[in-house]
Amino acid sequence: MTSTEHVPAGVFERATRHEQVVFCHDEPTGLRAIIAVYSTALGPALGGTRFFPYATEQAALDDALNLSRAMAYKAALAGLDLGGGKAVVIGDPARHKTEALLRAYGRFVQSLNGRYYTACDVGTTSEDMDQVARECAFVTGRTVAHGGAGDSSVLTAYGVFEGMRAAAEVTWGAPTLRGRTVGVAGVGKVGRHLVSHLVEDGATVVVTDVDPVAVATVLAEHSDVRVAEDVDALLGAGLDVYAPCALGGALHDAMLDRLRAKVVCGAANNQLAHPGIEKELQDRGVLYAPDYVVNAGGLIQVADELEGFSFSRAKQRAAAIFETTSRVFALARAEAVPPAVAADRLAERRMTDVGRLRSLWLP
Repeated sequence: MTSTEHVPAGVFERATRHEQVVFCHDEPTGLRAIIAVYSTALGPALGGTRFFPYATEQAALDDALNLSRAMAYKAALAGLDLGGGKAVVIGDPARHKTEALLRAYGRFVQSLNGRYYTACDVGTTSEDMDQVARECAFVTGRTVAHGGAGDSSVLTAYGVFEGMRAAAEVTWGAPTLRGRTVGVAGVGKVGRHLVSHLVEDGATVVVTDVDPVAVATVLAEHSDVRVAEDVDALLGAGLDVYAPCALGGALHDAMLDRLRAKVVCGAANNQLAHPGIEKELQDRGVLYAPDYVVNAGGLIQVADELEGFSFSRAKQRAAAIFETTSRVFALARAEAVPPAVAADRLAERRMTDVGRLRSLWLP
């Protein structure tokens, strides 16, 4: 097992504020992974492991850097004493994921000695975390059978729904989606749970997904949900709220002209394709609920394992996403900035104010 083989050119320029980036390679198992630790100012970095067939190592590095930064800000605004990190494993999980590879990955996480706690993400499951934990003490998001929180998509969806309620209150004067049309792009685990919350609240729901099985699962649970052929069709479905719940980069220049919804609030990470999109949304009169604010429920759920998991306690903490989102919108209005900027300012303020206390050494 070897630790670092080749560091892509420009990593120091791209990770200017990251504390640590680890490149992990184990040739016998085929493991190629990157662990990015953005900040430990508030506590050990916590973030999931994404297993994905990246086209290039540079694409994998970019994802790890972006996601780890978002995790740090997410933990800060969620009020957790945790920092932000993320790991990516390069490969197709359906073909390359094995017990040996997961356990090799666990050894690398263990080598960081608690600076980074891992959990599941796209391409990994709670069962996978049980395998990682056979070699590593710093794992959350484990199965219920092993004392873990299980599927973190449950509270991720709940938190997005609470954030959406806060956005509805600002936009239409009441914290409900009743009578509104909500388009959900991506109805995997999180999107499916979100649809249930919306239907229960009285919203008209339109969904789309590249996976017909995911769509069929939603329709089996909610026969009155409408289906759009693709995202373009979804955006043209008379939406009040657009909820991107698939992979990142959903909000980009090409789609802005087609967006008619007054609110964007979804579960996907890193929804803004590039800096400046948040200002464009604001100029077009669209209220954007920052993704890392509203999708923090999953982080709250797996973080609760560190205290001995209680679903009711974790759900109560996730319910506070409503107040946090409202606070972001209030600061955005007060300082005349987009909500994404306001959220960054609140997160950075907490990381600075609380992180400063770490300069006082305690035995």
